[in-house]
Amino acid sequence: MREYKLVVLGSGGVGKSALTVQFVQGIFVEKYDPTIEDSYRKQVEAENQQCMLEILDTAGTEQFTAMRDLYMKNGQGFVLVYSITSQASFNDLADLREQILRVKDTDDVPMILVGNKCDLEDERIVSKEQGEQLAKQWRCSWMETSAKSKINVECAFFELVKLINQSAPIEAPKKDCCSSCSIL
Repeated sequence: MREYKLVVLGSGGVGKSALTVQFVQGIFVEKYDPTIEDSYRKQVEAENQQCMLEILDTAGTEQFTAMRDLYMKNGQGFVLVYSITSQASFNDLADLREQILRVKDTDDVPMILVGNKCDLEDERIVSKEQGEQLAKQWRCSWMETSAKSKINVECAFFELVKLINQSAPIEAPKKDCCSSCSIL
């Protein structure tokens, strides 16, 4: 069974934990309790195969940034979350993305841009066009979600698995050059 290391990043209060817990446990966490770092495992069927998702729900506050390089190095795919009700949370993602690309030392990292809290349409500050435009600029997927209303929560994680599969397909087992030797 293939394992995927997914990392959920974004500013404090954007709903990273709410999205993760909604996906893993199917419940909405109403109260805001700042996360230091939580790890979740969930077995799912994605892309017609059983796989294990290891999801790291990260701290959104500045005091825990020292841990970032390590989980950015180990993560295979990244969910970059902002709240549609906060322009600052949207603006903060550029620095996180730059840090991911620097740590990974490549421009081709599977990531999805997620505008959370789309159920709060009347409080919207970040337009859909802004989200689409940034995703286009970064050449990544984008969608809006609501952990509270269960909108696109599964889609976001499954889309990231698909992106990881596209960037790092499962290799076919190597065959011996002939039946009497074991040179690969």
